[in-house]
Amino acid sequence: MSNAQPEKFDVVIVGAGPVGMTLALALAQSMRGLRVALVDRRELSVPKDNRASAIAAGVRRIFDALGVWSDMAAEAQPITAMRITDSGNGDISRPLFLTFEGEVAPGEPFAYMVPNQASSAALMTGMADLVTIIAPAEIADWSEGRLALADGRVLTAPLIVAADSARSELRERAGIATTGHDYRQTGLVATITHQLPHNGVAYEHFRPAGPFASLPLRGNRSSLVWTESAEGAKRFLAMDTASQEAEIEAAMGSTLGKVTLEDKLKGFPLHLQIARSFVGPRLALVGDAAHVVHPIAGQGLNLGLKDVAALAEVIVDALRLGMDHGSEEILERYQAWRRLDTASMVAVTDGMNRLFSNDLPPVRALRDFGLGLVDRAEPLKDAMIRAASGLSQSGPKLLSGLPI
Repeated sequence: MSNAQPEKFDVVIVGAGPVGMTLALALAQSMRGLRVALVDRRELSVPKDNRASAIAAGVRRIFDALGVWSDMAAEAQPITAMRITDSGNGDISRPLFLTFEGEVAPGEPFAYMVPNQASSAALMTGMADLVTIIAPAEIADWSEGRLALADGRVLTAPLIVAADSARSELRERAGIATTGHDYRQTGLVATITHQLPHNGVAYEHFRPAGPFASLPLRGNRSSLVWTESAEGAKRFLAMDTASQEAEIEAAMGSTLGKVTLEDKLKGFPLHLQIARSFVGPRLALVGDAAHVVHPIAGQGLNLGLKDVAALAEVIVDALRLGMDHGSEEILERYQAWRRLDTASMVAVTDGMNRLFSNDLPPVRALRDFGLGLVDRAEPLKDAMIRAASGLSQSGPKLLSGLPI
């Protein structure tokens, strides 16, 4: 342990991804003089890749309440509809079974696609002069309320927050175990340009190896999230660019015409991972440090930002009442608030992947019949859209666009 004079903060957040940055901004804005530090092993900068993230309407309201949505909006693409198709191996047609359209409020679609460059730049601007950035920095040691860095600096706070990815170093140092399983699938991601306009429509095509989603971006561009078996993904990644483009166009049923890859097709293994506890001694887990779910519903980042809304409100409420915001009692409030929503999303995404990632004729017939019934049940569709949008009357204030 270092003997350096500690630097004291009210909250230290480890991990400067979108979840960590949003939490830092939410806390720093909520109370004048609150000392918030954001620590990351890499230098804080705007991402250089073209990747984008699906942002649900409720989560968009978090950014609106924090005053950063206006800086993201110019690059954001509203998702005005979603069309779901299903087919087996070798099928030529892409039968449409389910369509979601409409708004969750007048003029407000149920989701947006936001480039990671735009969201990061907006959050970094919002944090300026409010948050102490310590990056790049390596963690040498952790103990209850104390971080020792490799350069000899020591940070202390009543609460430390782990927003440091699925391989969270803080979670491991705290001895918090995880549960889950390997999907034996690979997520392939890329940004494409295409010949025909998408008109704000997102497509999710269920194939035997997993779902293939194209999500609209500004212009004739879309973000791909393509699930394949681990072996199949290796084959696609080994192809030359022209062959990959042909495979993508075929998987899309030529819905958007000729396809061109804007960047290199990349793959990452898919797995389910849930921390057995979202809290430890003066420690809270948020985002991927707490939970990693299948991307089939595009809810991974949204879950993490819901964590932010809940934890920020719990912390601020405790501070206003003069309570110890890093105490077990306060952190249990956060955990109780987030456990049910997380468990529900795990059940939905895991169940959908099991149901749709196969080509058994009886299963296909059953799921397609079910999709058809849902498509004709407007009240059920409306309820599903509202759930996916992240809007909730009983949820954290930020999810309703209200200040904490």
